[in-house]
Amino acid sequence: MLNIAIDREPDGRWLAEISELPGVMAYGETVSEAQSKVEVLALRVIADRIEHGEPVPFETSSLFIAA
Repeated sequence: MLNIAIDREPDGRWLAEISELPGVMAYGETVSEAQSKVEVLALRVIADRIEHGEPVPFETSSLFIAA
């Protein structure tokens, strides 16, 4: 599980960040928008790391079951 930290910027925008994935952060006009954008970005980063054999911050094998 990844933790999302959400803070409000001085200009009113919301910033969502996932510390377990350095550089994964996104802005939104609302908390919900920032959270949604950072989740999408995190999934893209995790997929790219898996594709290139790089480490991810949690065990992904439990996400999939081969049938």
